[in-house]
Amino acid sequence: MKKRTFLKTTVMAAAMAFAAQASQAEIKIALDSPPDLEGSGSYVWAHTFGEYLKEHGLEAEEYQRGALGGDDELFDQISQGLLEVSMSPLNIVGSIDNTIYGLRLPYFFEDMAQVDKALEEGGMLAKINEATTPEGVRVLAVDTVGQSSGIFNTKKPVKSVADMEGLRMRALDESQIDLYKAWGADGTIVSWAEVPNALQTGVADGYMNPAFVPLLFGHTDFIKFFTDAAVTPSLRIAIASEDWYQGLSDEDRAIVDDAVAAANKANRDWLSTQDKVIDQLKEAGVQVETLDQAAREEFRAASGPAYESELLSKEQIAEWEKAMGK
Repeated sequence: MKKRTFLKTTVMAAAMAFAAQASQAEIKIALDSPPDLEGSGSYVWAHTFGEYLKEHGLEAEEYQRGALGGDDELFDQISQGLLEVSMSPLNIVGSIDNTIYGLRLPYFFEDMAQVDKALEEGGMLAKINEATTPEGVRVLAVDTVGQSSGIFNTKKPVKSVADMEGLRMRALDESQIDLYKAWGADGTIVSWAEVPNALQTGVADGYMNPAFVPLLFGHTDFIKFFTDAAVTPSLRIAIASEDWYQGLSDEDRAIVDDAVAAANKANRDWLSTQDKVIDQLKEAGVQVETLDQAAREEFRAASGPAYESELLSKEQIAEWEKAMGK
């Protein structure tokens, strides 16, 4: 009898020790940019998130871009509960539900304040998660990675829609190719890892990104022209394993939620420091064009087909409009 009691006590103690070890397991954070607190808003979010966790008793570790795999591999790991947190592109969860593509509509949001209003007050982040969490993926946050996206290229200044003719732009997906076509250019899907080679060999002539990107990734040797077109907010997302998130204790989940709030604030505060990036581009030898109001309206009008594509339904666009108070 004593032997059975001893065995039972030992098993229970081992189980409790295992549970305690699991609760203190390292939280892996997969980065999507170089660890640059001045140049990368995504890293500001990830680093603030991780440091907050550590300050409140949870173990967290940053993993360099590519160390745990590409975006698709990280997404699979998140959905299977093998990875806790990943900094990822918007379209990675679009494969589950396309609601998130509202954040990529050209000339739809004026600034990050409107984005935050739609996500939080308007309930769109919760709506996105209604679709993604049953598939094992939680969108913790939408983070800004810089000023609104502009047009970079290796060939010529772009001062109007007409100047887009003859350019072949690197695209994220078919929807972005449709946008380039509406502007009179061509598009080709190229993974980010292949972008430098594509630009240098002429497979692609440019890309649409916030102003800091060629500075952060060392592309100014071959990117020579930038048009500050302010097409869309420059956004990424922080995604987490839903299995991991729901498996946390109430106390630890509260710490994670507070870490998200701290990271969001740090990320938005960082955005206000990015007003010198245009000057840095010029210093790096990139010719910068600023659209006048007429040219901006021309780009806005030419972007109309993006609102009529298969990317989002009219009903979904209306939901985003309602959420942002339009």
